[in-house]
Amino acid sequence: MPKELALTRFDTPHVPRPHVNAIVRPHHFFSPEDRRRAALIAGWNVFQFPSEMLQGGDLLSDSGTTTLTLEQLSAMVLGDEAYGSNWGYFQLLETFEKTFGISQKTWNIYLFHQGRAAEHALYSHIGKSGLVIPSNGFFDTTRANAEANGIRALDIPRVRYTKNEIFGGDIDLVELERTLKTHTASVPFVLLTITNNTGGGQPVSMENIQEVRTLCKRYKTSLFLDACRFAENAWFIKRHEAGHAQKSISKIVHDMFSLCDGFTISLKKDGLSHMGGALVIRNSAPLLKHKPQLAEELRDHQILTEGHPTYGGMTGRDIMSAVEGLRHVVDEHYLEGRIGLVHDFGSYLAKLGIPIVKPVGGHAVYIDVDRFFAGTKMKREDFGGISLTALLLLKGVRLCELGAFAFGTYDSKAKKDVLPPKNYVRAAVPRNKYEQNDLYYVADCIKGLFENREKLPRAVPTYGRDKTLRHFKARFRLEW
Repeated sequence: MPKELALTRFDTPHVPRPHVNAIVRPHHFFSPEDRRRAALIAGWNVFQFPSEMLQGGDLLSDSGTTTLTLEQLSAMVLGDEAYGSNWGYFQLLETFEKTFGISQKTWNIYLFHQGRAAEHALYSHIGKSGLVIPSNGFFDTTRANAEANGIRALDIPRVRYTKNEIFGGDIDLVELERTLKTHTASVPFVLLTITNNTGGGQPVSMENIQEVRTLCKRYKTSLFLDACRFAENAWFIKRHEAGHAQKSISKIVHDMFSLCDGFTISLKKDGLSHMGGALVIRNSAPLLKHKPQLAEELRDHQILTEGHPTYGGMTGRDIMSAVEGLRHVVDEHYLEGRIGLVHDFGSYLAKLGIPIVKPVGGHAVYIDVDRFFAGTKMKREDFGGISLTALLLLKGVRLCELGAFAFGTYDSKAKKDVLPPKNYVRAAVPRNKYEQNDLYYVADCIKGLFENREKLPRAVPTYGRDKTLRHFKARFRLEW
């Protein structure tokens, strides 16, 4: 070995990021009192708080918040804004085939402006009330789309696993088969969310996907993926599941999608784009055999709500951004840096004593609100997660409560809150946007409130307690 190379054969405690900053946006600066006034106007609702006041860290969502690559920005210049059959549409079809292993010859591909619109199309056309869809975990708006159409959204996450198990996003196979036996004719498909956003952002194993596929074949129903974070899920399979270490991320993605009959996807997550989504259904899917008119109904829905099928509510620039984003997201160096940063953030929070959900998933760190307030007078119905996120706004930090309030409901007859099984606050890390110091600042702010948790106020809803999707609309009063 040359002496020059021999001198570099040592490990370093830090590694460089897989990218460099090419565009910088300076912050506007505000005082805590400025933010307090804005928070009062917003009713302490994080969704209604002005983003320009968040120089600390806006971790409300990882959806559509990605910092684009130079390749994406360059590709957007090539965006063809033709009304029908724009050039980018055909580029996107080619990219779908390369990324997911699907072809327009054997799959129905419907484009939408975002994943939520794709879900709305699917759930509003698969049938009337009485249907049941089992899942490892419905996210809030996905559940709302199902329930708005009289469909029972049934969460059956796997609960029998050790705390150190990586694949905490798996579905419970025993309960799934019991459900399929009980509701044989009422299950249009089984939904696997990869990664499982509701359950802590944890991944689903290839073994679990394969076993669900086997059960779906046995009971003659379809397997659908909520595929928003498919590349992150593939990275976990490669790194932590036996038999996949030598495969490329692209090969693992192809393997995952070869097992499903359809999927919805928001291209605002692992599409690395600011806008876009799709609904994709295999021609041979049992769902289409049970309801052969569905394909035509979905095309009509797409035209009525999104425009011509070849742009599906997206601009030509959006489409080209997604084309380049899907090419980049399966790069292992990108995924290593992205997920590594999230895990470093989680490790730092844990070192500070903050009770987080372990193992940490791919896109976010989840704070366990019940453990956060353990030993204090805060009860679940006091909505401590709302209080925590509200006070963090004063430090220029925005997180999202996904627990007692967001996933709970209010029984107006009994005048009682119906509380969900899990009570989390999510810190979702936007892709390519923040660096280590930014996330450490967020963690330090959380620690400051954790040390004063006995003094934190109740969050009392003053509006929206009985509304659907109430966390988007509600207003609160902090009661000390």
